[in-house]
Amino acid sequence: NRYCTYCIIPYARGPIRSRKPEEVVEEVKKLAENGFKEVVLTGIHVASYGLDLGNITLADIIEKVHSVDGIERIRFSSMEPLAIDNEFVARMSKLPKVCDHYHLSLQSGCNRTLKRMNRKYNAEQYAEACERLRNAFPNVAITTDIIVGFPGETEEDFLETMDVVRQVEYDSAFTFIYSKRTGTPAAKMENQIPEDVIKDRFDRLLKLVQDISAKKAGALTGSVQDVLVEELDEQQEGLVTGRLSNNSVVHLPGDVSMIGTIVPVHLKECKGFYYMGCLLYTSDAADE
Repeated sequence: NRYCTYCIIPYARGPIRSRKPEEVVEEVKKLAENGFKEVVLTGIHVASYGLDLGNITLADIIEKVHSVDGIERIRFSSMEPLAIDNEFVARMSKLPKVCDHYHLSLQSGCNRTLKRMNRKYNAEQYAEACERLRNAFPNVAITTDIIVGFPGETEEDFLETMDVVRQVEYDSAFTFIYSKRTGTPAAKMENQIPEDVIKDRFDRLLKLVQDISAKKAGALTGSVQDVLVEELDEQQEGLVTGRLSNNSVVHLPGDVSMIGTIVPVHLKECKGFYYMGCLLYTSDAADE
């Protein structure tokens, strides 16, 4: 329903259509009965859930899913920054199954660019939403999407985006070079940015994002955290791979019997963007 000027999805998919809450809860119950421990509530614009139903909101459906026995973790996909208000944060803080991971799309840190993108928030409101999350959830991981080279973006506009990245300190970010989508207003805008300028800005942004991510990555080294084991490690035999509540990846010794279980893991070492760990109740952990 938002019609961002660079996005073809509203034209391709049409207006929002929310699934009925009883259908969502029933599907989650079936997943729990089949041994699933984590669910992701996802959609094109998750924060708009229920607007077409009239009597339910995103927070309401999260609370309903939270009540399903057997489900131990709940995530949701990209959130609208304006949806992260005091009421939403207060309600989420009472739901221990909700993961410490929020994906808030920034797209640009420049208010002029955000307006031309037809985004409905400004950089100040975005930063306030991130601050709300960090105040409520000390271990929260915040991730984002950023577009570089939107038509008319000046060097000063780009530097404003860099400033927001420094302020928020993302755990990770998906960075994109703007590309035309036929049929969107942005494709017809003047002042399309030269490719070499976009590439330079993209490289600078990516380096900043990676530097910040690397600095934050090892914050939990030495601690014991719950890990949901998801699969056998693809690179090394004898290891399994899982995730923390904040979405960080962990590799640890294990076998196929551990898949689908949540286990306490001692995070022994950070390898940049993932942790190496071991089960808390093993000799390796005891030696530490």
